Amino acid sequence: MRGTLEIFVDGACSGNPGEAGIGVVINRQGKTIKEISRAIGEATNNIAEYSALVYALQEAMVMKAKSIQVFTDSELMFRQVMGAYKVKNEKLSFLHDQVRRLMSGFDHVDLKHVRREFNKHADKLATQAIKEKQAKMVAPLFDNIGEESPSSEG
Repeated sequence: MRGTLEIFVDGACSGNPGEAGIGVVINRQGKTIKEISRAIGEATNNIAEYSALVYALQEAMVMKAKSIQVFTDSELMFRQVMGAYKVKNEKLSFLHDQVRRLMSGFDHVDLKHVRREFNKHADKLATQAIKEKQAKMVAPLFDNIGEESPSSEG
């Protein structure tokens, strides 16, 4: 695959910590070629942000990208990855190390901090993942109505 991939990442939580999701949008030459929306269980917003970046970097590697430009609206994650802030949280430290190792697998990585309004698509995917997870958590309560239990068989 040729050309630089543009990758937008975002993490979201319902509560902090709470149910969390990630959103990733991968573009090539201005066209969206992949969207990722995944629930990641209970996490903080910062863990969700880092998880989205890890997932995006892994996906870019699978796509055999050499050069990537990554956009995030997380100032904390951006400044930590760029070395301006220290990582003090143990869980974030693990994810930070993972990000740094994954980034070293590319010829060129340009990480940019953007305002939230420029990251709406990834935010929508992250929020969508949480909503879908919460909907699935309610649905099983009604799935077995009218069915016989295994113990009622003959």
